Amino acid sequence: MGSSGDVNWKLADHPKLPKGKTIGLIVLDGWGESDPDQYNCIHKAPTPAMDSLKNGKPDTWRLIKAHGTAVGLPSEDDMGNSEVGHNALGAGRIYAQGAKLVDLALASGKIYEDEGFKYISESFEKGTVHLIGLLSDGGVHSRLDQVQLLLKGFAERGAKRIRVHILTDGRDVLDGSSVGFVETLEADLAALRSKGVDAQVASGGGRMYVTMDRYENDWTVVKRGWDAQVLGEAPHKFKSALEAVKTLRAEPGANDQYLPPFVIVDDSGKAVGPIVDGDAVVTFNFRADRMVMHAKALEYEDFDKFDRVRVPKIRYAGMLQYDGELKLPSRYLVSPPLIDRTSGEYLAHNGVRTFACSETVKFGHVTFFWNGNRSGYFNEKLEEYVEIPSDSGISFNVQPKMKALEIAEKARDAILSGKFDQVRVNLPNGDMVGHTGDIDATVVACEAADLAVRTILDAIEKVGGIYVVTADHGNAEDMVKRDKAGKPALDKEGKLQILTSHTLKPVPIAIGGPGLSAGVRFRQDIETPGLANVAATVMNLHGFVAPSDYETSLIEVVDK
Repeated sequence: MGSSGDVNWKLADHPKLPKGKTIGLIVLDGWGESDPDQYNCIHKAPTPAMDSLKNGKPDTWRLIKAHGTAVGLPSEDDMGNSEVGHNALGAGRIYAQGAKLVDLALASGKIYEDEGFKYISESFEKGTVHLIGLLSDGGVHSRLDQVQLLLKGFAERGAKRIRVHILTDGRDVLDGSSVGFVETLEADLAALRSKGVDAQVASGGGRMYVTMDRYENDWTVVKRGWDAQVLGEAPHKFKSALEAVKTLRAEPGANDQYLPPFVIVDDSGKAVGPIVDGDAVVTFNFRADRMVMHAKALEYEDFDKFDRVRVPKIRYAGMLQYDGELKLPSRYLVSPPLIDRTSGEYLAHNGVRTFACSETVKFGHVTFFWNGNRSGYFNEKLEEYVEIPSDSGISFNVQPKMKALEIAEKARDAILSGKFDQVRVNLPNGDMVGHTGDIDATVVACEAADLAVRTILDAIEKVGGIYVVTADHGNAEDMVKRDKAGKPALDKEGKLQILTSHTLKPVPIAIGGPGLSAGVRFRQDIETPGLANVAATVMNLHGFVAPSDYETSLIEVVDK
């Protein structure tokens, strides 16, 4: 496994930092930095190891960005996640993710060459291909021009019957803009019909009321979409999408975000496009958070969130994979970026011996995603990857300590063995338990992760090594939804709204250990340091100068 082409793999020696120091590289999953309060589980938990590292601020402890453009996502409203976070940590450069990735795949035609398209296209001959998503040019969740290109591409590649299930926006774009978007879409569908393709809008509704709920807040939103899209049932029936949007918007207090669900019917009053056995379905949003729940309804056989009534046998693919941990959906049109010349590959070429370990739920992150979405070793003689089986059959809040102790013990043994120059781990507790929304369990999870950190730091101390402790994104540091003033949000019944998602918070990075050369400190002149800056930092600590196109190292060496 590895990059192809003519690459000069030889790294220059760092002018001031020595080789040969064992580096313990710890990634705390879901561990951001936020104001201390009762919903900050990291603050509530006893975390003496991590607290001690913070005492090195600003020279050996600081915050870095782990969301939005820092990890290749389109906007600063995009939460980081474990996949893009580990991509950035390992690659040392920022790669296009989300919308940018889709644009590249459409422009090159690669989207039609990958397995996801091949899978759904098997329904083109006898079935209908359904496109579901936000009809908008806002660029936050989806983009109209991408949908237009998909429609054209599907038709040119054999789709005979196409149905579009639209969700009106009014949140990322002006309220009322739905009318213009529908007119544009209808014109494109009419052009396809003139070429013999049976193409039309089948259903719709406003994004905040139909389909696009997130964080398992309100499954009735998803059910309304299911009823319209799959069952062909909705309280409002129209002959065209334009008539539907104009009529529903004329109601008092109506707006695009909350348009009620509707279906398009033929002259006999029959829905023109319910999803049935043998059909293909594509959800064309590129942003994940408001597609995950719908994807579960479309893909999971074992599903109890609402009565689906009828579950058609379909070929379903997302525009992207929306959740790498759940591998949801299992099929997608646009693959993650193929990243070349990762730090792991460079270090292998320069003789650095690496040990990587986590438990099952994050093992792929500290190996596959770290290594640029590639499986296997760069050099089996220099690398060892160990996967500890995660608990199965239970929710992670039942056993919130997870396998933190076992991971730490494996790392400790690897460090003390003297066989490895880099020992890299992911501690999943803060993220996986944080996702359950169980605050008490997440406090226990954070304590367990901190104990694991201490075990690894103690081993680094014994061998005279260096530690680098960081995180991939936030989660456990804020477990409650907040209003615009930043205060905990309550639902309609006055109950606290628990936050189970990642956050937009920065994450810590700390360096230290007896092997850290005198004069090494974090630079303060990098405008917006992020996860991608970590790779060059680690290369420096191994005694090498990073490749010139890597994001700048976070450290400098000053004469004492």
